[in-house]
Amino acid sequence: MSTRFASALRRLWNGLLAYAVKFGVVGLIGLVIDVLLFNLLRLGVFGEDHWAQSAIGAKTISTSVAIIFNWLGNRYWTFRNHRRRNYVREFAEYAIVSLGGMAIALGCLWISHHWLGYTSLVADNIATNVVGLGLGTAFRFVLYRYWVFGHHRADGLSNLARVEEAQRAIFEEPEGAPSPTNAPTA
Repeated sequence: MSTRFASALRRLWNGLLAYAVKFGVVGLIGLVIDVLLFNLLRLGVFGEDHWAQSAIGAKTISTSVAIIFNWLGNRYWTFRNHRRRNYVREFAEYAIVSLGGMAIALGCLWISHHWLGYTSLVADNIATNVVGLGLGTAFRFVLYRYWVFGHHRADGLSNLARVEEAQRAIFEEPEGAPSPTNAPTA
């Protein structure tokens, strides 16, 4: 029973939990970048009275910077075995999913800031960096794991490795097998 449980736990870890932990670490670093830059822009550190200081402008800029960092972290660490040769297409798909997550966070911010009238810096942070981030993270994780870095992708590195292994098994002679010139004749 304990062997069966250990095997199930190992499959769960390798199948999903390891990805979720790595995704979380990359996401936390991206969150620090996003929140820090958002607040610096909102406070006018980079200048005042321009679009980048507005709630929507600051969030658009800070999230865009975090998206680039997160793609690099997820490509080269979280999903490194599933990254794809065509990194331009991979980044485009990653950006589409990330923009969907950003739209969720911006929607929460817009509702709070413009519709409900909560315009303080604390309210903006709660709307976008707590509520919006939580909803957007779930959305992004599922689509990154199963679409952008899905193991089924034809140009994914893990899929290419499986194809090469199958080709070797089919077309190369196993070690120790008799070669056609040394094969016994009947």
